Amino acid sequence: TYVERDLRQLIEIKRLSQFQRFLRLCAGRVGQLLNLDALGADTGVSGVTVRQWLSVLEASYVIALLPPWHENIGKRLIKSHKLYFYDCGLAAYLCGIEADSHVASHPLRGNLFETMVVMQAFKRRFIQGPQARLHFFRDAKGMEVDLLYPDGPRFIAVEIKSAQTISGSFFDNLEKIKALLPGSFAHGMLVYGGAEAQERSQGRVMPYPEFARSLP
Repeated sequence: TYVERDLRQLIEIKRLSQFQRFLRLCAGRVGQLLNLDALGADTGVSGVTVRQWLSVLEASYVIALLPPWHENIGKRLIKSHKLYFYDCGLAAYLCGIEADSHVASHPLRGNLFETMVVMQAFKRRFIQGPQARLHFFRDAKGMEVDLLYPDGPRFIAVEIKSAQTISGSFFDNLEKIKALLPGSFAHGMLVYGGAEAQERSQGRVMPYPEFARSLP
């Protein structure tokens, strides 16, 4: 009701169906790089309108935009933000997920799991102070680390996998960013859909329910 009625009045949306389509398209891009032009074209509105709608959704804590990490490391880094919903249930509803059983085979299962984890980090940071200082890392070749969480002057590099079993390849990008940014790297962490916490040489392994409690 808030999203469809109050926000619609706040930003003076005349066509509710168009705004609903915009919201569904945002949900379909959850956990992905935000392309304003493509989102506007798919919705049928201008880029200016997309920016206006996104700014209101962000200010009212419906969506969150995760900025990329920037540091002069001699490599081209992606400048686009990643899009998330504070309420993962709302994102799932907008994606047409109507029951728990639908999630396992849904193509956005991993993105929704990543959303839950990233939002736990946002909430943790909001409790501690006004600045989230959260980022993700992605270079022009596509090497990505899902979340960089501040730990004093350095960061914890977090990889997020919805799988319930662990593969050695899950740690590959943690090893790469450790080598790439040794002065900023505190330690690595893998958050996954399993139930067992572990300590490995490549980093800590943390089940989702224990993730927020493990953060500084």
